[in-house]
Amino acid sequence: MMSGGGYSALDDPKASGSVPAATGTDPQAIRFADSNLQTFPPSEARGKIAGAYRPPTDADDTFSSKGGGAGSGGRGGSAGSDDAAQGGWFRMFSVAAYKPYFDVDTSDVVERIWESVFPFRGTFTEKTSENPDLYGPFWTCTTLIFVAASIATFVTYLSHKWHKKEWNYDINLVTWSAGLFYGYVTFVPLLLYVILKYFSAPAGLVQLWCLYGYSLFIFIPASLLSIVPIEIFRWVIAGVAGFMSATFVAVNLRAHIVNSGERWFLIVAGIFLLQLGLAVLLKLYFFTITV
Repeated sequence: MMSGGGYSALDDPKASGSVPAATGTDPQAIRFADSNLQTFPPSEARGKIAGAYRPPTDADDTFSSKGGGAGSGGRGGSAGSDDAAQGGWFRMFSVAAYKPYFDVDTSDVVERIWESVFPFRGTFTEKTSENPDLYGPFWTCTTLIFVAASIATFVTYLSHKWHKKEWNYDINLVTWSAGLFYGYVTFVPLLLYVILKYFSAPAGLVQLWCLYGYSLFIFIPASLLSIVPIEIFRWVIAGVAGFMSATFVAVNLRAHIVNSGERWFLIVAGIFLLQLGLAVLLKLYFFTITV
């Protein structure tokens, strides 16, 4: 053992407690692959999220959907908020703001129409909570307007010819038909939206428009069957169509407003009776023939 300058060293390098020096080649440096995690948004973003815009939606615009709906980050959540912050509310007046609500194909529309024909299932709002559309409701309502007006005109024509009376075309049938159905499918869901908001029930305005728009489909075949010149048969057809349409709307809304308080039954009953009233108006104004 040697000592000097206040330090001591061991003569035997193998003595107990010593650490031998590392030998061998130098370890290779670890290289990490390049990443784009620091880039936002990612440069390889594809699909509807990149460059798409969704209009501002309510926080509860989902009917309590499991996936969170259109307003909770799933489709265009944070990206839509960024766009809304950049463009402001003026983007609501652009056509691009409403493109996502017309992004459906034929199979989607047919499936939703098929759901409206079987009103007791009550699964329509669950299936459309992620992507409610306005394409199907618009064309359903527009088709009903022209079908109701044209069939009513044709039935009136046949009745006058049968009784050998002079017949004149009534253009007001188209005007009243458009006012009735466009007004109903626009303002009734809007009023219901305000009522459900008051009772703190989950409601989405686009979802309500979608539901009410598809509920009118059953009146199209009912109008076609009203060609049969039997008054009692026309009343039966109008009653069955009104009952099916009213049941479709009431059943799909009941599950979402049942927790809104003790008045939920009155709301559902009002929805049901209002839809029946639409069927009665359709029968009285369009298919009550006087010669």
